[in-house]
Amino acid sequence: MASAQGYPSLVLNADFRPLSYFPLSIWSWQDSIKAVFLDRVNVLSEYEHQVSSPSCSMRLPSVIALKEYVHLDRRPAFTRFNVFLRDRFECQYCGDRLPAEDLTFDHVTPRSRGGRTTWHNVVTACQSCNLIKGNRMPLDCGMVPLNEPEPPTTRTLQQHGRAFPPNFLHESWNDFLYWDSELEA
Repeated sequence: MASAQGYPSLVLNADFRPLSYFPLSIWSWQDSIKAVFLDRVNVLSEYEHQVSSPSCSMRLPSVIALKEYVHLDRRPAFTRFNVFLRDRFECQYCGDRLPAEDLTFDHVTPRSRGGRTTWHNVVTACQSCNLIKGNRMPLDCGMVPLNEPEPPTTRTLQQHGRAFPPNFLHESWNDFLYWDSELEA
């Protein structure tokens, strides 16, 4: 039997919408199977690939839906990745759009000058701009963020996430990822 490593499951909320668009809500095949056996999800689509134990054999789930609805109206966590996603992976000083590994976050008001690590004081910056701005105030160095930093909503992060397709999209996921797009005539 071939390895099952390349078989992630798309995870949908109980209303059949993805839990998140970026990073796309996917689980490993091991987590998916565990959720199936714990009766926490419904399997909507399967891969051809099977896994077996001494007592049973099953096809790997490609799309699963949670049985209990997860409310998404809570505030997004303040994480480095969510700051990048809020700012659309764009340096807020020069406007360059870069991959996450080439970005940093910058305290608009430096911590040494009383700035806090909050949604209102942290922006995405490329390494060059972060180095140039350094420990200075925005007006002192002529580097004012392109957008006023503020806490994003979950909806905003989901909308921004849709603009950045993931590296892996299985064909069985298409009917579930674009549920709000216009249908062809």
